[in-house]
Formats: sequence, C-alpha cells, structure tokens
Amino acid sequence: MPLVFVLTPGQAADCPHFITVLNKIRIPGPIGRPRTRPDAVAADKAYSSKANRAHLRRRKITAVIPEKTDQQANRKNKGSAGGRPVTFDPKRYQQRNTVERCFQKIKTWRGLATRYDKTPESYQAGLHLRGSIMWLKLLTPTT
Repeated sequence: MPLVFVLTPGQAADCPHFITVLNKIRIPGPIGRPRTRPDAVAADKAYSSKANRAHLRRRKITAVIPEKTDQQANRKNKGSAGGRPVTFDPKRYQQRNTVERCFQKIKTWRGLATRYDKTPESYQAGLHLRGSIMWLKLLTPTT
C-alpha cells in the first residue's frame, strides 16, 4: 500500500488530520480502480475521539483504536446512558508495531526527528530520501 501522509507543523496534533489522511487512502486491487475504504484502521489512543469513531462507523470501517482511560471513566459514570464500550481487537492492534518501527527508523535521522528544516518542501524531501534509503536497504542482501 502506498504511503499516505499530510505534512503539518511540528507542534500540531495529529488527531484533527485523521479524516483528511483517511480520505487520501487508495488500496490497489487486482483489477479496476483502487478502493477508498479499508477494512480496518488501527491507531493509538490519541485518535480515540467521538468524531473519528463516528466517521469510521459511517464508512463501515472497523476501528482498532483503544479507548482512553478518561473516556472509559466518563462513560462508566454515565451508567446505562454512557453507551456500550468500544470494540477493540488486540490481535489487530499488535500489527501497529510495524508502523511504529518504521517511524523509529525514519527518526534515526536527526534532522527529521527534530524538524530542523524550515520549509515543508525540504522536510518532505528528507522524508523521501530517508524512505528511499530504507527501501534500498531492504533490497540489498546482507552478508
């Protein structure tokens, strides 16, 4: 699956851009045009918001997002009016480890980890360069 990202300022939170990134996803198939609706979306607790979950429900996408502890407590305090607990598949959530390791490899470049680049274009160029190097390392046999 191709890489999908939205470049935001370094101090900006990721959660408000969840729907924007989700709308850019294209899943190529064997024939025809790419699908725009994945089967499931795995994300960390930062993306556990009513708006994100409602958007995923409307599009019939399975949310693999753990519920924040404060949201759990708030729901439980409301009693039966608090609604049902969110469904969560821990096996699917473990697959997020692959993405997190990829971010870790990207951030081994100090310039990318600390956002030294002042313009979005130069930062994005650094991301592409780092991704190319990571891809080339996958292709070269180890001795």
